[in-house]
Amino acid sequence: MGTGTNLGRVRGLGSAGHGSHHWIMQRVTAVGNLILVLWFLITLAMMPSYDYDTMVAWLSSPLAAVPMILLLISVFWHLRMGLQVLMEDYVHDAGLKFGLTLLLNFYAIGGAALGIFAVAKIAFSGAAA
Repeated sequence: MGTGTNLGRVRGLGSAGHGSHHWIMQRVTAVGNLILVLWFLITLAMMPSYDYDTMVAWLSSPLAAVPMILLLISVFWHLRMGLQVLMEDYVHDAGLKFGLTLLLNFYAIGGAALGIFAVAKIAFSGAAA
């Protein structure tokens, strides 16, 4: 079959047909994480106190809940992509790689879903318990 055409190599398509999408998405989520974590740290630094009532009142606001949900999505997506690359590079047994990838996907989706549920519960009801 060969290594493809020169134009295909320049476009980054290669033999797999999807090119550098994964690499670009890792960089996009890294930039998103940087912006959202900075927002989170600055917002926390500006808090008058860190007691339960203050934090619930803060997270009940859409201006806090929406970026917090975006932060959870971005962090877990970035985590999943990074660990997937590690497994693809260093796990050579196909069965083990499949099992670990499945476990990683369950962990990333479950962790993000749990965090989003917690934020949504506070945002919509004003209480986490």
